Amino acid sequence: MAGTAAAAQAAAPVLMIFGDSLSAEYGLPQGSGWVALLEKRLKTENLDYRVVNASISGETTLGGRNRIDAELARHAPQAVVIALGGNDGLRGVSLETTRANLEYMVTAARKFKARPLLVGVRLPPNYGRTFSEKFRLVFVEAAKATKTPLVPFILEPIAERRDFFQPDGIHPTAAAQPLILDALWPELRTVLKAR
Repeated sequence: MAGTAAAAQAAAPVLMIFGDSLSAEYGLPQGSGWVALLEKRLKTENLDYRVVNASISGETTLGGRNRIDAELARHAPQAVVIALGGNDGLRGVSLETTRANLEYMVTAARKFKARPLLVGVRLPPNYGRTFSEKFRLVFVEAAKATKTPLVPFILEPIAERRDFFQPDGIHPTAAAQPLILDALWPELRTVLKAR
């Protein structure tokens, strides 16, 4: 019976998470990140997807652009969550480059017949209001240009709660992960049900 369940799981359509440390369980106990919680939610919602977490801590949109085609070919996902860009902002990558890379990844997903969902991030206030606003708009503009659903800010529900962040002030704690998933879920559920 276990073999049959494993075969059914292997045959399930793939949802690929393509992000950075916010999706790769940085600093968290294994299995406590929002991606692991997503796997459980899919089961309770009777959405038959197998989750592949192709996230890498420290990844930039350029890194994602350079490896997305290989990951899409390897996993053949039906849906892809693209949650990159935060490290671009922290490293001062040009906004035009970040946007172009996001749009490339969305287009690549569609070429592989996968439905994309774009997930934005915002910069800490010490980067200045003007630059932070321009950075926020990069995700909005990339989503509009590619007609892609967008979750504007992955950390929206916890952004003002310092107690939900690890000591570095950037990475969320395990307690924050269910709230992150709840923020992503409405758009993600729509994408997953569109098949």
